[in-house]
Amino acid sequence: MTSRNQILLFSIILIITSIALMSYKVKVLNFPIFQEETTNIWNIEAKISFDSKKNQSALVSMILPKKQDGIIIVNEESSSADYGFTKRKLNSINKGVWSKREIEGSQVIYYSIDIIKDKYYKANLEAEPIEVEPMEVPSVMVQAANSLLNKIYDKSSDSLTFTSLLIKEFNLVQPSQAAKMIKNNYMKTAKEKRDALVQLLNKMQYKVRTIGALYLEDKQRNIVLTPMLEVFHKDKWYLFDINNGLIENSSEIFIWQRGSQFLLEAEGVKNSNVRFSVTKNIVPARNAALSKDLKNQSTLLDFSLFTLPNESQNTFKLLLLVPLGALVVVIMRVIVGLKTSGTFMPILLSMAFIETSLIPGIMMFILVVTMGLIVRSYLSHLNLLLVARISSVLIVVVGIMAFVAILSHKLELEYATSITFFPIIILAWTIERMSIIWEEDGSKEVFLQGSGSLIVSIIAYFAMTNSVLSFITFNFPEVLLAVLGLIILLGRYSGYRLSELYRFKSMVK
Repeated sequence: MTSRNQILLFSIILIITSIALMSYKVKVLNFPIFQEETTNIWNIEAKISFDSKKNQSALVSMILPKKQDGIIIVNEESSSADYGFTKRKLNSINKGVWSKREIEGSQVIYYSIDIIKDKYYKANLEAEPIEVEPMEVPSVMVQAANSLLNKIYDKSSDSLTFTSLLIKEFNLVQPSQAAKMIKNNYMKTAKEKRDALVQLLNKMQYKVRTIGALYLEDKQRNIVLTPMLEVFHKDKWYLFDINNGLIENSSEIFIWQRGSQFLLEAEGVKNSNVRFSVTKNIVPARNAALSKDLKNQSTLLDFSLFTLPNESQNTFKLLLLVPLGALVVVIMRVIVGLKTSGTFMPILLSMAFIETSLIPGIMMFILVVTMGLIVRSYLSHLNLLLVARISSVLIVVVGIMAFVAILSHKLELEYATSITFFPIIILAWTIERMSIIWEEDGSKEVFLQGSGSLIVSIIAYFAMTNSVLSFITFNFPEVLLAVLGLIILLGRYSGYRLSELYRFKSMVK
């Protein structure tokens, strides 16, 4: 393979790799491309209230939610002053346990979680036993339900269609006599309706379990878990709303409890009760993505800049902009044909302009270089050796910068004191280099290279201070692979530069 093809292949691989990694972070990890993007974090708070019993210690336990496909629990917190809080796991059921030796009067304790929706998230739950939840069906209900169940059974093909038809039957405006009798006697509340449906499905030997869930709707207060049920069919559980039937999309539902166990158990207290509230909070999308990844532990982010201390992150926010400046220099020199004083000088000037701000930075740069050239012109008459001459220029540059800073401070020009951000070595070397060019090629060449360096550094400054590019380079550092690929491609460019087209336009005519 020729070197040209190797460069082309290598560059394409770099660019494709960069795009692939960025797409993964945007699509799967939900990283935002723009800083202003926001996302929703849902806060679900359980408020447990009860009254004390005389001379008895309190022991309260509540079933805690499990992991769920499509929803990540990013934070959980128990707010209960002076109560001990522990977690227990019994028969694959997680419980939060609050205890206190002496209590008096009405008590309230809180347990809250923050969740984020993520359609790619798989909970990887432990295999749960698939057993029919035994529920005793009253004989009166059996007699009334037999004809109803047989009628629905004939019209159904499997457990899902049977359950859908059964729920539909009890939600008809004019149900059958059997459904009406069961509804009036055993379905007075939503929970009773759910339990009665489970009993009927139990009688048909379908695998079914009870569910306590919450709809993710903002500003819900003082609500209880919505009774639902799940039916097993072909290696998968399907969620049913007892009023609307099969739920095709469960992304708006958070399942807090599975199974028929008591949600809340309390010893030593009375009038125990639990209510829920649901609140939607809008947060920056990047913060949500990072919070979510604490649970996902993506390898890509585990080895990212986000794992560094804040101080180091701030340093890299600036360093990651340097390749953008380098790309600007390559484009301006290779494609446009603009002359600059060296390759790194425009980049370093751009970084200095970021600290000093653009206009004061340009003024200070012109002032220091001009004064430096005057001093360098005098030193050239002394016939010093190269090292001694450059060192002298370096010291003179430091002196000029100190003088300008002190003078500007006296004149209350505070912005001029930021001149110290200029790279001293580069300034000294620039003065030396321009002096040599002046002696060999004349003042015009010095002007061309000096103005070219300033123009390139100004363009690089705007690229490096662009908020969108700055956000992308830090949050998607893999974009530097694409920048590297482009620079390598430009390195093989051998066509005319734009300035040459202008220079030779008379020949074209």
